[in-house]
Amino acid sequence: MSRYQKVFLIDDDELHNFLCESIIRSYKFSASVTSFLWAEEALQTLASLSQEDPASFPEIIFLDIHIPGMNGWEFIEEFKKLPGGLIQNCQLFVLSSAIDKQNPSPSPQQSVVTDYFSKPFSPDILNIISDMYLVR
Repeated sequence: MSRYQKVFLIDDDELHNFLCESIIRSYKFSASVTSFLWAEEALQTLASLSQEDPASFPEIIFLDIHIPGMNGWEFIEEFKKLPGGLIQNCQLFVLSSAIDKQNPSPSPQQSVVTDYFSKPFSPDILNIISDMYLVR
């Protein structure tokens, strides 16, 4: 049985998304995994779900910061404008090769970020999430 029902991945690297999806599926971490190459597309999907099907809103989002178009920090600012009840029940994890956990960002955007992880994505990240953040 999967720990979560729905996970979103937002990263402009198709190979990285494929790797993440494979790990998430093989460890039965989530029943459903959806990847987005563009933050704008993910945000539009989240906005639609919040209006049309709130029960399908993801429980976890893995977000890269350095992506073309709308970057991760801009995504976070827009994400914070979605209905509060939905974003409070969604854990947002920044997953990037350029994260300094001691000082991830100079802005207050961190308020909706659950945690920061450095790439590459691995089963260890899923174990940390399960141990520290899984709602039991």
